[in-house]
Amino acid sequence: MDNISKQVQIFVRDPKYHDILAVLKGVRNGLVYGGKVRFSHALVMTVLFRHGSASDKMKLVIKATREHARNLAMFVFIYKSTLYGLKNVNGKEQDSDAFLAGLLGGYYVFGRGGKSSVNQQIVLYVFSRVVLGLAKLSVKKKVLPGLKGDVGNRVWPVFAASCWGIVMYLFRTDPDVLQPSMKSSMDYLYLDSNHWDSLKTLVWHNR
Repeated sequence: MDNISKQVQIFVRDPKYHDILAVLKGVRNGLVYGGKVRFSHALVMTVLFRHGSASDKMKLVIKATREHARNLAMFVFIYKSTLYGLKNVNGKEQDSDAFLAGLLGGYYVFGRGGKSSVNQQIVLYVFSRVVLGLAKLSVKKKVLPGLKGDVGNRVWPVFAASCWGIVMYLFRTDPDVLQPSMKSSMDYLYLDSNHWDSLKTLVWHNR
């Protein structure tokens, strides 16, 4: 048994197998991270806003958790496998490889994978980080002159103001183009708060 353990240790430390083992560990980390993030979020949202029995709610939580974990694991697998494949073809790693591998993984996992609520939330989360990252990059690369000091602190106020200004304009003029769960929460905050017919519906209950 000790000999098998030693052989396994030698195998996992052998640089020759690093790339394939890195892909496998990436898949493992995608499963774990996706499960952790989605389970807590789905549990809270389902308990607070979904109707039905406890059993039905738990099935929804498990389904969302499984989808999030599976999709992240699959994306990591495609992304890292593509990176290593391109490195072998080109003879070295290139920055453009990350973009190409991301395109491929994003298309097959989150594009062709269907427009589920889980996929939408993940892609929109990534999109918001991309926009903020590009805003910071424009300052860092001096595309936008005149902004000095900490890049994040200088860009953030403009980014936050632009997001809220645009979303509130869309909510007022064309609310149907907003993501349904966001529109629902905005209805609750900004429209339902305009209506009440008693102290009960003013303070204790929405309606």
